[in-house]
Amino acid sequence: MAQASMTAIAVEGGKGTAEALKPVTVPVPEPKTGEILIRVRAAGVNRPDIVQRMGFYPPPPGAPVTLGLEVAGEVVTGAGRWKAGDKVTALLGGGGYAEYAVVDARHALPIPAGLDFKQAAGLPETVFTVYANVFEHGGLKAGETFLVHGATSGIGVAAIQMAKAAGAKVIATGRGADKAAQALALGADLAVDTTTEDFEAIALAEGGVDVVLDMVGAAYFPKTLAALKTGGRIVYIAAQAGGTLELPIMAIMQKRAVITGSTLRPRSADEKARLAAEVERVVWPWVEAGKVRAVIDRTFPLAQAAAAHALLEAGGHVGKVMLEA
Repeated sequence: MAQASMTAIAVEGGKGTAEALKPVTVPVPEPKTGEILIRVRAAGVNRPDIVQRMGFYPPPPGAPVTLGLEVAGEVVTGAGRWKAGDKVTALLGGGGYAEYAVVDARHALPIPAGLDFKQAAGLPETVFTVYANVFEHGGLKAGETFLVHGATSGIGVAAIQMAKAAGAKVIATGRGADKAAQALALGADLAVDTTTEDFEAIALAEGGVDVVLDMVGAAYFPKTLAALKTGGRIVYIAAQAGGTLELPIMAIMQKRAVITGSTLRPRSADEKARLAAEVERVVWPWVEAGKVRAVIDRTFPLAQAAAAHALLEAGGHVGKVMLEA
């Protein structure tokens, strides 16, 4: 049985800087039909949480206003395939920065063998995002060349590992020699320090790229398009350096290029359930084989969520920033 109240993190004033994140006492949520209640042991901190905290990314209808899109812990109230005591990790619409969270039972997955709660909680948001965008929208296949911008972010770290596990060649970009070296250590075949090197020239010297996962946006678009092979695909999941593209239509026609992108959080419950099943089928064996893992940069107690956000915003991290509840 869960207790009646719990600690959660609220955004003081509804929006603000990292310092607006404060621990509060609130009632433990009650699961609806088809939902499970999880005693949260660890929660991932992700860039969409920062955007929501700033007031620009409201939760979908019906989702908790509390931040937090991924957790791991024990099932308290079961539903579907889950019973009390099961250890799970789950993709949430919100509510992860708390001691308890509710989620559609279909959006939870078993914790892969050998992983602790922190390692498991660092997987859902990044792995679901990469699988949907790189493998479904981007159609990455074994033998193709994959370019990922922002290679040492949580998404980038997962993308490098998943693309390598699938048999692709990986070119990774990052700002600074340290980040390029870290991308190589994670398994990238080539890493480009964009502060001193031209990723377009390096990619073209390798024969061009088939699929690009881009979190940077407009600032990199001309070079990214130039590096694309005929029939290549560019997939956007963020636009941290410009959200509006000027499209050279003839170049796109000549390359038969596909430019697409998606968000994860607003997808329907049924679509997330479908994606969860695909991740369990395709990616979980990679995790259990040690080919894909959550790289944890630093972990903070739940009450120090403000410090976790400050670290993520500073941008010096490699992999995931986590909270422990």
